[in-house]
Amino acid sequence: MDFFARAYGVSSQTERNYRINQVLDFFGLWDRRTDKVAYFSKGMKQKLAIARALVHNPPVLLLDEPTAGLDPKSAREVRDTIMRLSRNDGCAILLCTHRMEDAEKLCDDAVIVNKGRSIAYGSPDLLREKISVSPILEVTMKAADGRVVEAVRRSISPEAVKVDGLRLFVTADDVESMTPEIVRTIVRAGGLVLSVRVIKPSLEEIYLRLIEGAE
Repeated sequence: MDFFARAYGVSSQTERNYRINQVLDFFGLWDRRTDKVAYFSKGMKQKLAIARALVHNPPVLLLDEPTAGLDPKSAREVRDTIMRLSRNDGCAILLCTHRMEDAEKLCDDAVIVNKGRSIAYGSPDLLREKISVSPILEVTMKAADGRVVEAVRRSISPEAVKVDGLRLFVTADDVESMTPEIVRTIVRAGGLVLSVRVIKPSLEEIYLRLIEGAE
């Protein structure tokens, strides 16, 4: 850490010590500061690499595939660290990744690139609007019968309602505003509702559709 702080132009020993202590503490590595890096887990090594890049307090941080090769637990730790860094430290982060889960959870805005050319830009919600895919309302029921399904189909349209066991799916452009009435219809028909959620297209689905459209 001291070597890289010098390489980044932090000439004062006092300032280097302060920044090193600060970033190691932020990344939860202070208690391991005397350990050999060879004994670190992949997740810890990745956090150390980000800490090294931040030791000179840059206004912008460039990250290339920060969770590549990590197990799910380590990947989540790195994502949480990046999120804290962006929110608490005021650092602007430019993230390059093929993992749409990372982009969906971390990015305020995304650029989708195909063969070196930008084909879409905007927030995840704005990109969802670009592909014109209606959200889906998923209602999980404890108990239901054919009367419940028929009641919902009559209130909307038969084509918009699908059933999978005790889960009922409703597709509509303005499904969020329709949710209260759909739930009331289910309850009135004798259905017992356990949970309700709106399913929007994932960033991975958006990416695939935009890439297919571009090609």
